[in-house]
Amino acid sequence: MKTVLVVDDESKIRDVVVSYLKKEGFQTVEAETGSEAIQHVQNESIDFVILDLMLPDMEGEQVCQAIRQIHSVPILMLTAKVSENNRIEGLAMGADDYLIKPFDPREVVARVRAILRRTDEYHLLADRLAFNQGELIIDSLKQQVFRDSQPVSMTPNEYKLLLVLAKHPQRHFSRDELVERVLGYDFDGDSRTIDQHVKNIRQKIEGDPKSPKYIVTVYGTGYRFAGGTA
Repeated sequence: MKTVLVVDDESKIRDVVVSYLKKEGFQTVEAETGSEAIQHVQNESIDFVILDLMLPDMEGEQVCQAIRQIHSVPILMLTAKVSENNRIEGLAMGADDYLIKPFDPREVVARVRAILRRTDEYHLLADRLAFNQGELIIDSLKQQVFRDSQPVSMTPNEYKLLLVLAKHPQRHFSRDELVERVLGYDFDGDSRTIDQHVKNIRQKIEGDPKSPKYIVTVYGTGYRFAGGTA
């Protein structure tokens, strides 16, 4: 049974979300501050985080960043901010999806299931991919990426995107193909979201993100994995 951490300082919202999650068979843990949320992730087995951006002690973006330092658990952000820039900023911080308030709690549950389903699909892989004489290693048994023998912290979607590309070196993927493979066919956001994920990955694995040798842009199409030969 999956455990979902619900982080929101409004008890009414937590109560509704928790009620719907429990009806669908999830275990739940609650937190009303960012510091409490981080402690739960550090000390307990959490499979998913639903995170409000407006918390009394710290910004939700800060909480997201702190969680990303210690865990790759999927994160769904809840916010009253409505601009596309806010969405992109949230994804850049490490969130896997973004839901605008007010929302239907049934959609929250649907998003949780969809993200977990996509994440679980990649647990079946048992490969260890190495590139450029071991400079970059993708160990799917451990769900971990290493650069120069040092672990690289990645969000679930960043990891999946890198794995999809790396398992098909030199193949050109369009943004729409990557959206379907990584974010799911039911993703209703902009396919340019993939660009932000690629930018994040390049910052983490490339020696020079502005001149990448692993994930290369295919102009007018999307991206391909060059295997470190570019």
